[in-house]
Amino acid sequence: MQLPVRLTKAVRAASRAALGVCALAAAGNPVRAVELSELEKFRTADAQHVPYRAIVTAGREHGERLPLIVFLHGAWQDGDDNESQLAGYGNGSLELVDSAQSGDIPLVYVAPQVEHDYWPPQRVAAVVRDALKRFPIDPQRIYLTGISDGGTGVWDTLKAWPECFAAGVPMSGMTELAGLASIRDVPQWIFHGAKDNDTDIETGYNGAMVGSRAVVRALRAMGAAPRYTEYPNEMHVIWHHAYATQELLPWMLSQRLRGAACDFSALPPAGAESRRKR
Repeated sequence: MQLPVRLTKAVRAASRAALGVCALAAAGNPVRAVELSELEKFRTADAQHVPYRAIVTAGREHGERLPLIVFLHGAWQDGDDNESQLAGYGNGSLELVDSAQSGDIPLVYVAPQVEHDYWPPQRVAAVVRDALKRFPIDPQRIYLTGISDGGTGVWDTLKAWPECFAAGVPMSGMTELAGLASIRDVPQWIFHGAKDNDTDIETGYNGAMVGSRAVVRALRAMGAAPRYTEYPNEMHVIWHHAYATQELLPWMLSQRLRGAACDFSALPPAGAESRRKR
């Protein structure tokens, strides 16, 4: 697997500036419902000690299990402070929490943090495993979403355990064409800006990984039916726009596993043959 290369200083500076604009816009928007301090801080109880933030929205009335949304941040929020991953209103992903709260929809949202650009699937699984122990989560309704390197992390994790996640929502990401057949039945809603100035919509970083348009084309050729939103005049930082899509949260929450849920405490190694069929 080809790992994403570090961004150039110029592209990083431009992306940080765009994130800053998004953060200011978020701060000035009166409809914001979530204060970052409301998201509790946790670390996984395993040897990885993965930091993550979490919030449970109101509305649970009958002891029902709740859907889980896992947000994977981009390269500019990596570290170990358990705070940077929420920069720019969680890169817009907290729009999903706003939508849930305004509609009295109970769910669990978690935002883990990685120390380097690349998201190892095992790190994502560790957070899900830990969250399952802490919160009343429905293991048939676990959703992955992420931006930039986090979008790549969504695809990598889906490829590792396609039977474990109800849907994936990668944004501005890239992945290898190899392995896509294993996730053709996983519901996906993919977002990308046509003028992406970091992760090219067709060629990614001009290596083994390709951008979202090429991924969608390949999935559809395999008989898959991913939803795809391409913004014709936008660049890399599309996330506030995308996460504010009115239909996105209802679409995510309508997806569920077709068969039995995964046992995250006994996952096979990433990329190993699935223990069960969809």
